[in-house]
Amino acid sequence: MSSQDEIRAAAARIAPHIRRTPVIRLSPAETGLEHPLVLKLEQLQVTGSFKPRGAFNRLLAADIPPAGVVAASGGNHGLAVAHAARRLGIAAEIFVPEITPAAKRARIAATGATLTVGGATYDEARRASEARAAVTGALIVHAYDQPEILAGQGTVALELEEDAPELTHVVVAAGGGGLYGGVASWYGGRVGMVIAEPEQCPTLMVAGLLGRPADVPAAGLAADSLGARRVGDLAFAVMMAQGGRAVVVADEAIRNAQRWLWDRLRLIAEPGGATALAVLLSGAWTPPAGAHVGVVICGANCDPASVPG
Repeated sequence: MSSQDEIRAAAARIAPHIRRTPVIRLSPAETGLEHPLVLKLEQLQVTGSFKPRGAFNRLLAADIPPAGVVAASGGNHGLAVAHAARRLGIAAEIFVPEITPAAKRARIAATGATLTVGGATYDEARRASEARAAVTGALIVHAYDQPEILAGQGTVALELEEDAPELTHVVVAAGGGGLYGGVASWYGGRVGMVIAEPEQCPTLMVAGLLGRPADVPAAGLAADSLGARRVGDLAFAVMMAQGGRAVVVADEAIRNAQRWLWDRLRLIAEPGGATALAVLLSGAWTPPAGAHVGVVICGANCDPASVPG
């Protein structure tokens, strides 16, 4: 589990390279919910998701070999690593699965990184990237299961607590659990953590039920960003230490949350980015009386024409 000191150090390290994203406060009258809501607009981060926080922290904290770095990703992490590598003058090779949308592939390629399609799923792309690193000696930048990644993602919570200290609960989406692991590590039990997952990618829910990480299907609307086949060991350790309620939502609820963000706030979010909000809007999780809830809108890398309107 990342310590607050490690997360503060990550925040200082990455500050020249990322944005401090804003929050927006919404009253019950604006949302139709029974409690105030704070949205952390991390889709406004550089590259369109929270991922550069962890990517920059990993690259800046490491000794980079001559071969550069290699990463596997459904899209957002790969784009973040490619962007960070270009900013720092480092060679990067990014492996993506076939399900990665064309818009994400194009943005990765535009950074100058080498883009390789490495299988049908994220897990296959990950294995291909690890095989490549074994040959070239490149530094692996894991999408969610390295300490530097968790500490970088934890800077989301550092900012959120400074900007909205009244929160009693925080809702984050999870694939492999890097964002959850970092946010929960920062808060250390001071808020209730709610982990939002698509029904077809329930990595943390299954791990919690079984008491160990286990493979799950990786399908559905948000699989390109939340389609890890199993939770990372680090995030699972955080869940065992800090707790957190895993809640799953259907693809329809995720689409409705995308539509709500556009209709009400004129904000675009990709399916994974809207999954945390979907938990609230669908009623899959109901906050207790008196709750002050924060939701991380974690990504917007999609074709705007694909957002329901």
